[in-house]
Amino acid sequence: MRIAALILAAGSGTRFGSAQAKQFVPLGGVPLVTRAARAFASHPRVARVLLVGKVEALAPACPDFPKAGFVPGGATRQDSARAGLEALAADPPDAVLIHDAARPMIPARVIDAVCDALIAGAEAVLPALPVTDTLKRADGGIVAGTVPREGLWRVQTPQGFRFAPILAAHRAAAGQSLTDDGAVAEAAGMRVRLVPGAEENLKVTTPDDLARAEAGLGAHLSPRVGTGVDVHRFAPDRALMLCGIRVPHRLGLAGYSDADVGIHALCDAIYGALAEGDIGTQFPPSDSAWKDADSALFLQHAAGRVASRGGRIVHADVTLICELPKIAPHTLAMRARLAGLMGIDAAAVSVKATTTERLGFTGRGEGIAAQAAVTVLLP
Repeated sequence: MRIAALILAAGSGTRFGSAQAKQFVPLGGVPLVTRAARAFASHPRVARVLLVGKVEALAPACPDFPKAGFVPGGATRQDSARAGLEALAADPPDAVLIHDAARPMIPARVIDAVCDALIAGAEAVLPALPVTDTLKRADGGIVAGTVPREGLWRVQTPQGFRFAPILAAHRAAAGQSLTDDGAVAEAAGMRVRLVPGAEENLKVTTPDDLARAEAGLGAHLSPRVGTGVDVHRFAPDRALMLCGIRVPHRLGLAGYSDADVGIHALCDAIYGALAEGDIGTQFPPSDSAWKDADSALFLQHAAGRVASRGGRIVHADVTLICELPKIAPHTLAMRARLAGLMGIDAAAVSVKATTTERLGFTGRGEGIAAQAAVTVLLP
């Protein structure tokens, strides 16, 4: 069965109380929408992922997604879901998963449960948890009665559907005010099945929800430390790139890419923490695609590998070793650039420099060396 996923991220998030729409608020240094999207992009059963929302905001938040993966959203959640379904209609999948970007911690087992039910023949599938708290009905802050909780469920996303029936249902329900895709399916007379959801699959609606998500994220992660070292000799007629910043100097560095020694050491540290080899393993110099490449691409890939494994980078420390140029005037810009590429706060990034007291090749001004250390949290 060919399954696609829609990540709905067009909401304004007014209840969150932030000037920034909540889907772009960072969780562990990574925007909520990015975490949600990566969970589906890395899932082996999902063949295609579309992000639905304001494309101009989604593209920088999810730089590892192709432009074809963004769809403009609508005025309501229902409009956005329909827009995503229409975008899939040209090459329709067998089934579609519709997920809220505000649920960034979707476990793979919930995606599997929804997919399993669809493959087994279900037309519509909702992950849900039974209501266990006592429910009260109130009027003006005064309890007016107790609501029986038997048979009540808390519904989550992703909600899964056979593609053709849910597209037809959404077209028929256009202009109505239905709160989720399950309600659209019900209105069309589809038989809706429930499968187990997960407590960690919480929806971030308020700052308190974000705090709960942060606590949940850290509770299941273990620290890893990686180190990296890189060296490049000076070369004429090249720009000097250090930690993602062009530094004024009469010489650049020799290398197959742009030879950014700081980023290269940092990438090796990240890959080391992941036990995934080094930058040469990931981007072989024998591949002509990387000739003169911007090393920012390498660092984005390394950080993306951490995120795809459900982890996060919590700290990075880079030391540049050279006599010239002077690094101190550029460290703030370097920290900001590296932080942006890794999707973490600049306060968690250190860049500093030292000399070798004119000893060795760096002391003789023949090149620049760098060493880096990172702390990564992984499941």
